[in-house]
Amino acid sequence: MRTLRRRSRQTGVGLIEVMVAVLVMAVGLLGIAAMQAAALRNSQSSLERSQAVVQTYAVLDAMRANLNAARSGAYDTPLQCNASVGGTLAENDRAAWLEGLKRTLGEQACGAIVCVAIAASDARECTITVQWNDERGSGGNSAQQVVTRTRV
Repeated sequence: MRTLRRRSRQTGVGLIEVMVAVLVMAVGLLGIAAMQAAALRNSQSSLERSQAVVQTYAVLDAMRANLNAARSGAYDTPLQCNASVGGTLAENDRAAWLEGLKRTLGEQACGAIVCVAIAASDARECTITVQWNDERGSGGNSAQQVVTRTRV
């Protein structure tokens, strides 16, 4: 008879124990959800940086294909956000580049091309700047930039 009384006192799980277990599990799941949200934001930011580099190389390829115009400064442009289609190949390349920036990086994307002459050479040193809004990424800012320097 004594063993039956002990068992009757120790059977089952108390309501407080269940509530504590549910609380611990809920906190853990919220932490996982927050980590997933941060990972998605940073993944998008990383994709945008990669797209900025791809767009930079696209305009560099266009400049190398039209080398005489690039060396004469036809591709040079200050930081510009709106594409203006012109009559020359260089103006059309710039307009297509800026449209590509807007398509891949958002409507606030801008670009600049600045080339300077290199002494005793036909080549020019070009700096291509791509700027876009990266506020969604962790620690991102509204004026994220990728700057590429090369010779053409």
